[in-house]
Amino acid sequence: MTLRVPPRSGPTLLALLLVLYAGVECRRPEPYYGRIIGRLTQYAHGIRGTAYAVDENTVFIRGFAYDGTGPDAYFWIGDTPQPSPEGILVPYPEDYPSRDPPVLSAHSNSDILLRLPGGKRLRDIKWISVWCRRFTVNFGDVFVPPGLDPPRPRVLPEFKRLAHGLRSGNISVLDAKTFYIPNLHYDGAGPDAYFWVGNGSEPSPFGTKVPNEMGSLNPLRGYQGEDIEIQLPGKLTAYDIDWLAVWCVEYRHNFGHVYIPKDLDVPPALGQTKITTSSTTSQTPYSSSNNCKEILDKRLQVRWEIQGDLIQITLAARLRKEQYMAFGISGAEGRAAMLNADVVVAYWDNRSNQPRVADYTITHLAQCDGERGVCPDARLSGSNDVVLVIPSFRTSKDGVTTITYRRPIAAKEPMKDKEVLTSRSQSVIAAFGPLNSRYEANAHSFMDTTRNDVQLDFGALNDNTCVGLAELEAGGPAPWPARIIAGVSNFTARIGPAGGRRGYTPITGHPSWGIAWYINDMLIPEIYVERGKTYTFLVEGGDDRTNPAKFHPFYISDSSEGGFGQKREEDQRKQRVFAGVAYDNEGYPYPTAVGRYCEWTHKTTDQSSTSETFEDYLQTLQLECNEGEPAVLEWTVAHETPDLLYYQCYTHNNLGWKIHVVDPGTQIHLPGQTGVCSNLAPLPLSIIAPILTAVIYAQFR
Repeated sequence: MTLRVPPRSGPTLLALLLVLYAGVECRRPEPYYGRIIGRLTQYAHGIRGTAYAVDENTVFIRGFAYDGTGPDAYFWIGDTPQPSPEGILVPYPEDYPSRDPPVLSAHSNSDILLRLPGGKRLRDIKWISVWCRRFTVNFGDVFVPPGLDPPRPRVLPEFKRLAHGLRSGNISVLDAKTFYIPNLHYDGAGPDAYFWVGNGSEPSPFGTKVPNEMGSLNPLRGYQGEDIEIQLPGKLTAYDIDWLAVWCVEYRHNFGHVYIPKDLDVPPALGQTKITTSSTTSQTPYSSSNNCKEILDKRLQVRWEIQGDLIQITLAARLRKEQYMAFGISGAEGRAAMLNADVVVAYWDNRSNQPRVADYTITHLAQCDGERGVCPDARLSGSNDVVLVIPSFRTSKDGVTTITYRRPIAAKEPMKDKEVLTSRSQSVIAAFGPLNSRYEANAHSFMDTTRNDVQLDFGALNDNTCVGLAELEAGGPAPWPARIIAGVSNFTARIGPAGGRRGYTPITGHPSWGIAWYINDMLIPEIYVERGKTYTFLVEGGDDRTNPAKFHPFYISDSSEGGFGQKREEDQRKQRVFAGVAYDNEGYPYPTAVGRYCEWTHKTTDQSSTSETFEDYLQTLQLECNEGEPAVLEWTVAHETPDLLYYQCYTHNNLGWKIHVVDPGTQIHLPGQTGVCSNLAPLPLSIIAPILTAVIYAQFR
């Protein structure tokens, strides 16, 4: 929108136009206490305060004062022209037992929340008073303006249904921080899904996690028609956001969302909407700081607190024997960089049964040789600028090691240290790894180090998103054996759930964002094809380009990752595509196997962990197909085709698996079935297929 002001318009007119324009997009300023009722008029005992209508049943009195010397004083409401004995007592505190609440005590500048009793609404009363019952005296009052329209909850549409069976009833904004979601359904199969809020025309990665109905920030479980309430974290209110979504953080996918209108007039969040929260996570004592963040897949908790020119940091993790945890300032701003980082390595010294901390500088990504590498500053003629704080401890019950230390905010040694910023967020890194024979940090694995940019605001006063440390990975359920399809010329390709810890990831070793290809209704089977033969794939991966969660064109390439359409041109050139991709007149690629959408969905929640076989798991799924026709992809396998290819998704990574290309008459050897196929050679694949299929299913049942 562009304002065009005539050249001779005076400053008053320009200012007015700018104010009107700004008002179009502005959100309600904070703090907001509701619709103002008025100031309490004082008649005795120092009564003071301002009353607001929070909603039609609730009143908030800001800055309430009363000397407490009245012998029988209470909050009192009524509908008579003036306060009188015919009024009704308002219990305060509200949750006091059913008998009369205590006589009103002294207040100097209190914030009071009053819930009108007996189903009364503000429209039913004319005044609120501080009233002495014994002597029928009005100490102070405020009158409810006629026609007062209090804020009220706002009913929104239901979640838009995009993926993973997400649906709900109409969502309500109960107050500025509280959402009521009725009849919530979600299959729980998203690997990293959360309630998610943010700004913009569509849900995006630039959002904020919202704790679930239990106050937890763990990935969402499955829901089967439950009614829940959730609250926005920190200082966020419904006036600050444009949408509420269920969002997969790791794979940046929107499972469904609802928009928040800009003309909200909902009650302020002053405690009138109560959510019963609990935590099943054991709590470990830490420092008194209320700043806390969980990183490294919730395996490391970092708490921090500024103390003058020092910062106190507490690290907590479940460490294995002779393992360290490291945390510090990234070597580069805006990304996770180990090189040139300034970190503290903390560990438990089993030789002395004592905690240890050491200041490290990372000059090279190698073990310290005394001159360079991942070295303690003290070994590089520097000083150890970190000091251990007692108590630091290990708890045998939950296996958590907690170590607290202090370090200077300023960089004491500019060539080795980095300044801790307190005016803005700063990129940090963390890692786990083994200690070497010198009890110094040794190499860490790729999975045990910060891979994405993590930023902390060290100057924050109340930045706490910690819920509980992740458990150490246990063995878990055994993965299902890989399926094999051989001797078949016609295939169906549909979408389905990835099978949790039994399916895609343990079979392939690749990460999954919750869905995968089902070929002939089997989860990512390995396919065998013969050179020189033509194969037909009926592809039902979706044709709605506006909904990326349900747009999965099928293609065949030599990439074990896939996602050709999202790659940069130089990365596309690293893949060889054998079917499913064509190029337009300008040389731009586009997918050809685009058909209707069919998906195997959970009947209830994800049952992969309790399904011993894939066939058992399939019984917990149901096939849902949109209207339309499947795409037909015909592929003639050339004689020069490589031995190993992959069927993949054009728009997303890691949905498919292997295609084995063999010459006619090649024997097929099954894993764990040595000699089974040797008796079938040299028959061609098309002849041995029925026997082979019977053997495979006998193995898996």
